[in-house]
Amino acid sequence: MPFIADRLSAIKPSPTIAVSQKAAELKAQGVDVIGLGAGEPDFDTPDHIKAAAKAAMDRGETKYTAPAGTPALRKAICDKFKRENGLTYTPDQVTVGVGGKGVIFNAFMATINPGDEVIVPAPYWVSYPDIALMFGGKPVFVPCPEEAGFKLSAKDLDAAISPKTKWLVLNSPSNPTGAAYSWDEMKALTDVLLKHPHVWIMSDDMYEHLVYDGFKFCTPAQVEPKLYDRTLTMNGVSKAYAMTGWRVGYAAGPIALIKAINMIQSQSVTHTASISQAAAVEALNGTQDFIPKNAEIFKARRDLVVRLLNECPGLTCKTPEGAFYVYPSCAGVIGKKTADGKVIASDSDFVSALLEAQGVAVVQGAAFGLEPYFRISYATSTEALTKACARIKAFCESLS
Repeated sequence: MPFIADRLSAIKPSPTIAVSQKAAELKAQGVDVIGLGAGEPDFDTPDHIKAAAKAAMDRGETKYTAPAGTPALRKAICDKFKRENGLTYTPDQVTVGVGGKGVIFNAFMATINPGDEVIVPAPYWVSYPDIALMFGGKPVFVPCPEEAGFKLSAKDLDAAISPKTKWLVLNSPSNPTGAAYSWDEMKALTDVLLKHPHVWIMSDDMYEHLVYDGFKFCTPAQVEPKLYDRTLTMNGVSKAYAMTGWRVGYAAGPIALIKAINMIQSQSVTHTASISQAAAVEALNGTQDFIPKNAEIFKARRDLVVRLLNECPGLTCKTPEGAFYVYPSCAGVIGKKTADGKVIASDSDFVSALLEAQGVAVVQGAAFGLEPYFRISYATSTEALTKACARIKAFCESLS
């Protein structure tokens, strides 16, 4: 349509949301579908956080807030960064967005000029490249193969940087693979970044608290303090606190960047909901004891899913360090035929045929920039995961 802006031709709807919607539509039609597409904990938001939101409403905290977020929440974020990451920020270095996606959107809008390059390690969360494209940026994809643990190497990072590079996006633990960078692995990357002072770092730490087997989380500005002045350290309450629908993301960084982000927010969504902000204050300041308990449940689910997927003919699945995703390879079924004679030529064919034959909804690796794989979110019940894996195995066994 001629009245639609040209910039929209460069982007597409979120594939992960599309899979969840397709699963919901099939369920509404009475199809027995197990949806493993959504990156959303199945746990309810803890009661003390919901109580804080109710108390805020009772106090009448239902008015506008500053675009940057309430003073109480920005202080809580500063305290969190100091307590958990050893990073010192002041409230004027903090922005609160409408989810982590809102923070990324504002940061890219504030900084990207047409032709600026954004280095995106692949596999990647689906929204990074599309948001960069929306503002005339050029995503530069750097493949991170399974044999490298789905992680960016220092050598490949150095080779990808050009005079036009504006940002490097790092997501650890990762969506979609669950891969996480150790201190030494992160230090190798920050050593490269020290050589290129024009490159800014966006560290997406949304899955920080969901790490397993004694893994120690770290973030770039913590590992290399010399990068502090050009790092936007981003996080939120969605995943670890089971607050996806509350829409609270946040980030801290240099004052000039934060001011620009807040100016954009003041002319767009204004701020995230005042009630959500009150809940987030309690999330960050209140008891954290439920987080390791939930992480243990996620770990058990991870181990179950990895074991069961590795029993499926043609599939192999690496054990990830964190988050709540696995990224199994379906290379072993490419070229095979379904029971009705369709050839599995790609991971997209695989996930489509799996949904049609067995009612299991997963997301194709093509959506994340590395094929032939698919992503499973194990943020759902053990019963559903066991049943889904049995169906995936049956489907793989039916291929010839």
